[in-house]
Amino acid sequence: MSDVISREEALTKRLPKPEELNAMTQESLAAAFAGESQAAEKYLVWAEQAEAEGYPNVGKLFRAISFAETRHARNHLRVMGGINSTAENLLAAFDGESFEVDEMYPAYHEIAKLQGNHQASRSINYALKAEADHKVQYTDAREAVLAGKDIEDVQVNVCLACGHTIIGDAPDKCPYCGAGKDLYRTF
Repeated sequence: MSDVISREEALTKRLPKPEELNAMTQESLAAAFAGESQAAEKYLVWAEQAEAEGYPNVGKLFRAISFAETRHARNHLRVMGGINSTAENLLAAFDGESFEVDEMYPAYHEIAKLQGNHQASRSINYALKAEADHKVQYTDAREAVLAGKDIEDVQVNVCLACGHTIIGDAPDKCPYCGAGKDLYRTF
């Protein structure tokens, strides 16, 4: 049997549910997913740095390998059964944001403050505030999907400095970090 599958098969093939995987395999895939995801993002940042230093072809290489790492992460997520209906995915996203807002970032913020690391404290605080917004945005989107509707077709703006996310027009000044409107990316 060949390990080569078509693009369509790769995107639509039904793979085992998480309960069909043994615990060690599930843990291994979860760790691999995290590692591949982190590598992909890190390589994108490094691509920007290479380009800023005048190495556009090194930047291209980082971007290409980042894309490959993203493929690996998506394959692992698919095998773990981590891609479900949109309503289920929105609930999982809400749960993840809730953990970050309610437990993870408050604990990390206290550690950074106790250790006197002001940059880490600020970075964590920005993320905490943005994650709280994401919880509301995911809740609203899930309610629409459960009602059989899509969310309104409006722009979503993200502050490039702190991650503040707003549905609709970007504010003149970010309420979290004070960045100007020109530092928002529109989606």
